Amino acid sequence: MKTYAVTPSVDADGWFVKVENVAPTALYTSKDAAIEKAEQTAKENSPSKLVIYDQHKNIEEERSF
Repeated sequence: MKTYAVTPSVDADGWFVKVENVAPTALYTSKDAAIEKAEQTAKENSPSKLVIYDQHKNIEEERSF
Protein backbone atom coordinates (compact mmCIF):
# COMPACT_ATOMS: atom_id res chain seq x y z
CA MET A 1 0.00 0.00 0.00
CA LYS A 2 1.43 3.37 -1.00
CA THR A 3 1.25 6.30 1.36
CA TYR A 4 0.62 9.81 0.05
CA ALA A 5 1.11 12.88 2.22
CA VAL A 6 0.14 16.55 2.12
CA THR A 7 2.80 18.52 4.00
CA PRO A 8 3.58 22.21 4.47
CA SER A 9 6.55 23.65 2.61
CA VAL A 10 9.31 24.95 4.87
CA ASP A 11 10.98 27.29 2.35
CA ALA A 12 8.00 28.40 0.28
CA ASP A 13 4.47 29.44 1.06
CA GLY A 14 2.61 26.35 -0.09
CA TRP A 15 1.87 22.66 0.31
CA PHE A 16 3.61 19.58 -1.08
CA VAL A 17 2.17 16.28 -2.17
CA LYS A 18 4.63 13.47 -1.37
CA VAL A 19 4.58 9.79 -2.27
CA GLU A 20 6.20 7.31 0.13
CA ASN A 21 8.22 10.09 1.84
CA VAL A 22 10.23 10.68 -1.33
CA ALA A 23 10.85 14.08 -2.90
CA PRO A 24 7.65 16.11 -3.35
CA THR A 25 5.79 15.70 -6.63
CA ALA A 26 4.45 19.27 -6.77
CA LEU A 27 3.99 22.47 -4.80
CA TYR A 28 0.46 23.86 -4.44
CA THR A 29 -0.44 27.34 -3.27
CA SER A 30 -3.41 26.14 -1.22
CA LYS A 31 -3.78 23.21 1.13
CA ASP A 32 -7.17 22.35 -0.40
CA ALA A 33 -5.66 22.05 -3.89
CA ALA A 34 -2.91 19.78 -2.57
CA ILE A 35 -5.43 17.58 -0.73
CA GLU A 36 -7.62 17.34 -3.83
CA LYS A 37 -4.71 16.21 -6.03
CA ALA A 38 -3.33 13.80 -3.42
CA GLU A 39 -6.78 12.28 -2.89
CA GLN A 40 -7.29 11.83 -6.62
CA THR A 41 -3.88 10.16 -7.02
CA ALA A 42 -4.41 7.94 -3.97
CA LYS A 43 -7.80 6.77 -5.30
CA GLU A 44 -6.24 5.95 -8.69
CA ASN A 45 -3.58 3.84 -6.94
CA SER A 46 -5.79 1.99 -4.47
CA PRO A 47 -5.16 0.45 -2.00
CA SER A 48 -3.45 3.50 -0.58
CA LYS A 49 -3.40 5.87 2.36
CA LEU A 50 -3.45 9.67 2.48
CA VAL A 51 -1.96 11.46 5.48
CA ILE A 52 -2.69 15.18 5.84
CA TYR A 53 -0.44 17.28 8.06
CA ASP A 54 -1.10 20.72 9.56
CA GLN A 55 1.26 23.72 9.43
CA HIS A 56 3.24 22.35 12.37
CA LYS A 57 3.71 18.93 10.72
CA ASN A 58 1.32 17.18 13.08
CA ILE A 59 -1.01 14.58 11.58
CA GLU A 60 -4.36 16.23 11.05
CA GLU A 61 -6.20 13.44 9.24
CA GLU A 62 -5.68 10.01 7.66
CA ARG A 63 -7.78 8.55 4.84
CA SER A 64 -7.68 5.09 3.27
CA PHE A 65 -8.65 4.25 -0.31
